[in-house]
Amino acid sequence: MKHDMIVNQPVIEADRFVLRPLRRSDQGLIEMYAGEKELARMTSSIPHPLPPGSVEAYIARAQSDARAEDTWAMDGSAVGGAEVMGVIGLKRIDLGKVEIGYWVAPAFWNTGLASEAVKTLIAANPLMSDTVFAAVFQDNPASARVLTNCGFQYLGDAESFSVARDAAVPTWTYSLKLD
Repeated sequence: MKHDMIVNQPVIEADRFVLRPLRRSDQGLIEMYAGEKELARMTSSIPHPLPPGSVEAYIARAQSDARAEDTWAMDGSAVGGAEVMGVIGLKRIDLGKVEIGYWVAPAFWNTGLASEAVKTLIAANPLMSDTVFAAVFQDNPASARVLTNCGFQYLGDAESFSVARDAAVPTWTYSLKLD
């Protein structure tokens, strides 16, 4: 049996979970959650329905040394929770600039999980960033509240293509300057 690849990426502790690098054993839970239409529609990159092999390829990219994004699972197993409750990532967009993206499994919506994950990842600042950007679809005010509750400032309106919707969707764009 092939062991999970060790990724040069820190494990970051939060109160209710740890943020840890993705591993191959996460595939089933990620497929189950990301395969839900309601979740996929709130992201730009998750297709619906999920094509066979897409989550396996996603995990392989997350484990690659040449990755452009560091990705963590929100793992609550140490405190009796699910091994994957959501995923959060930082995509490098320029020197010192990253874009944060996250999704939380529908079973954990409205529990403060996303806010805790965003605050925890920003406090750890594993990529030593000076600015964090984010964009959320305008029909997802819960994600916008996560960002504003975490100190992000509204920058303006834009649009982003949603694979699940097969359409450009209006977004709100935010930024957060780090000290």
